[in-house]
Amino acid sequence: MTTNTFRRLLLPLTAAAAFGVAGPTGAAVFVQCPGDTNGDGTWGPGETRPANTTCMHLAAGDGFISMADKSERPGFEQGRPLYTFGFKDVTGTAPGSVVLDPLSAQFAAPTIELKQGDKFYLSLTNVSMALRPDLFDPHTVHFHGFPQQAPVFDGMPEGSFGVNMGSTITYFYNLNDPGTYMYHCHQEATEHMQMGMLGNLYVKPIQDGNTALYASGKYVYNDGDGSTGYDVGVPLQLTSMDHVFHELHLGVQPLPFKNMKDTYAMINGRGYPDTVNPDPLPPPAEKIDFLEGSGYTQPITSSQPINALIKATKGQRILLRLSNLSVTNYYTITAQGLPMRVVGQGARELRSAQGNVLHYDTSSITIGGGESTEVIIDTSSADVVPGTYFLYTTNLNYLSNFDQDNGGMMTEIVIAAAP
Repeated sequence: MTTNTFRRLLLPLTAAAAFGVAGPTGAAVFVQCPGDTNGDGTWGPGETRPANTTCMHLAAGDGFISMADKSERPGFEQGRPLYTFGFKDVTGTAPGSVVLDPLSAQFAAPTIELKQGDKFYLSLTNVSMALRPDLFDPHTVHFHGFPQQAPVFDGMPEGSFGVNMGSTITYFYNLNDPGTYMYHCHQEATEHMQMGMLGNLYVKPIQDGNTALYASGKYVYNDGDGSTGYDVGVPLQLTSMDHVFHELHLGVQPLPFKNMKDTYAMINGRGYPDTVNPDPLPPPAEKIDFLEGSGYTQPITSSQPINALIKATKGQRILLRLSNLSVTNYYTITAQGLPMRVVGQGARELRSAQGNVLHYDTSSITIGGGESTEVIIDTSSADVVPGTYFLYTTNLNYLSNFDQDNGGMMTEIVIAAAP
């Protein structure tokens, strides 16, 4: 019996056991969302959405992604496949159907966009590991940088709790502070973050919608003067992975934490040139083969739906919401000569206690693990001409897809001529 055959036989058994089909366990998919009566985490006919309330339902499990080193080597036609852990947005899915979508983990995780003043209910269901039925890992969501965290909702297992397989927990956040954050699993954090449980998260300010200060009505912070106004905003999460770690994980081998060395650097879960592909990447062949071999009959979705392509028109301001969730590296980012103005760091606008603006201009930004920075590029400058510019890391060894040069942590900023 092959390893894959063994796993396919185990998948329905582990899922049934985890979710109580084979006997009472007490676990259940149970979403808490005010006004939602059927448990799908959203509001349909006959249901009332309370004011300033946002709900979301994430599933945590495993999956496959493709690296950007496509070649004619057998097995590399889509790039090197990597086994991952991750999240998927299942908001709107009936509770009984959440567990029926194996290998659905996405990288980067679904982007969470919120607004100051929202009450945010985030439900997390652990759907177990289709390819590692030997694991019983809990999962959590850690809202990284959230300044008013109730310890029980922090996601750190030392003071909070993990979500066991077949169970759901709903986190609650009262969003009082705008800015760029991020989220990740904090259970066995080094392992689960290296495996891909990372996502973009940002909170828009109350000032949004006020066109008197800046014409678009979009702002990074409640600046009062329009200085953080922008037209086009893009969250860009810097991450990297050690392919040896992932391959040993899939092979059920001891994991080399001490020797971890990331070989693929990415933005929003992709290396260049995949970063500029506007479409979701095709699901890896390994994912398709496993699901079809297991009798899965539903459409097989992309594991990497988020790109990092930046498009603007001459005269517009571009907001880059930069964050780093690599567990191994700092990264320095530049934008090929475009003017970069830093307006915020660590989900705080750069202003003094007296209200003086401390924004500054620079040619590069260095971001450590767990840090975020907001950068505005003003294309109205006379020095900016329409065309394609590169945003990339100056850590030149990460401008590669492992042993294939001309890739890695890089994307494009395309500035079109004004009409």
